[in-house]
Amino acid sequence: MSRRAPRTPLPARPLPMETVGGTHRPITEIGTPVLHHHSADVTEFGTERLARLLADMFFTMHAANGVGLAANQIGLDLRLFVYDCPGDDGTRHIGHVLNPEVRLTGTEEITQPEGCLSVPGAVRHVTRAANATVRGQDWQGRPITVHGTGLFARCLQHETDHTNGTLYVDRLTPEDRAEALRQMDANRATVLAQRATRARLLARQAGADQ
Repeated sequence: MSRRAPRTPLPARPLPMETVGGTHRPITEIGTPVLHHHSADVTEFGTERLARLLADMFFTMHAANGVGLAANQIGLDLRLFVYDCPGDDGTRHIGHVLNPEVRLTGTEEITQPEGCLSVPGAVRHVTRAANATVRGQDWQGRPITVHGTGLFARCLQHETDHTNGTLYVDRLTPEDRAEALRQMDANRATVLAQRATRARLLARQAGADQ
């Protein structure tokens, strides 16, 4: 899930330790087959390969100014996502979930602007549950439960949707979906150029910090 376009090339929030050792990977875009089907469960845990993948996902998410990123958004058919998302109370939520299953709690819904790193440059209003709980596993295979409200709840729903092959534009009316694709066509080149610049600057910053 994306944030609004940054005013500066580098994010105001410091890079979390989860990005250490990570590198930038290209983000897949709407129309790529891996984004449009239910991803495969993660079955191998605690491996060096998985740890590197998570670091790459965190780094790529920050380079794209996102608050969440699923594995199929970098072309991998795996049910997992990472997040670095603010909560309603200002708390910064950072983590990952493998094999997520979402449960919506309560009846309250919120309609707010929403964007996606795989639909670059487009933002449309989407109605989602105000509260959400995701259950899954961490990278070592241990059970975890993550609860969110407001924007964080939206992020958890958006990213779990990705692992099920659903993009936020799939929840729009045909007219809104067409408008999102029009926005993407108009803004995509600018957004990708901004991401490339941020990726270079973040890589330089990460190298200086080591």
